[in-house]
Amino acid sequence: MADDSNNIQQGVNNRQGAIGSYAAIGDSFTEGVGDPGPDGTFVGWADRFAVLLADQLPGTDATGATGPAHGNFRYANLAVRGRLLDQIVEEQVPRARELAPDLVSFCAGGNDIIRPGTDPDDVAERFERAVAELTRSVGTVMVTTGFDTRNVPVLRHLRGKIATYTAHVRSIADRYDCPVLDLWSLRSVQDRRAWDDDRLHLSPEGHTRVALRAAQVLGLDVPADPDQAWPPQVQRGTFEVRRDDIHWAREYLVPWIGRRLRGESSGDHVGAKRPDLLPL
Repeated sequence: MADDSNNIQQGVNNRQGAIGSYAAIGDSFTEGVGDPGPDGTFVGWADRFAVLLADQLPGTDATGATGPAHGNFRYANLAVRGRLLDQIVEEQVPRARELAPDLVSFCAGGNDIIRPGTDPDDVAERFERAVAELTRSVGTVMVTTGFDTRNVPVLRHLRGKIATYTAHVRSIADRYDCPVLDLWSLRSVQDRRAWDDDRLHLSPEGHTRVALRAAQVLGLDVPADPDQAWPPQVQRGTFEVRRDDIHWAREYLVPWIGRRLRGESSGDHVGAKRPDLLPL
């Protein structure tokens, strides 16, 4: 118990000072699927959040001028698309503990929750054990809730399970004094433009808004309001909506169901894009 108290106090201290290193663990959401970069790899909210963290780290350049010290900031992204909670705990949590950064973001369990027959109470118990393990080794653990899926066609019927799991995550955060990246309350991602064409992953703008909210959670100054209103758009007709739904079902829903039936994952044979703490 004393060790846990010390770790909680360490987390509080780190949140009060500058964060010099950050590791992100999770699944496709944290890997950045839906936000492609120029080199073919995904960017995503965690990469964007890392830049905001680096911008807050003071330092001096070769001329002695004061400014952001990106070279002193180190970042790792261990997330891999398709990973279930137990896989994340087995593959990524030990690596995060080994790296021992000032901050870890931990988003996991979403792929478990959307599987038929899973119990959000059971998933939450396993999630809590991982949080307890992480808080013994790293400065601060920021946990992430689920999205409100009322406007996400393929996930709308799972809203109750996701809400239950989200309530558990918030309770776990309270017990371990973890900051919470609360995606359920982020109203801007209810807009269709916050989502990729597959309707399962965020768009680049959606990832940007999550990164801004993550920075706000840690009390950082951000360049824009993540919940600012979207520009008005022309109302689409019934025919256009139906045509888009048919295209989405053919291009994304059917292959997604097929992978589930075959026991395959989009993350098979995929490794972490940034397995070491490296400068930005």
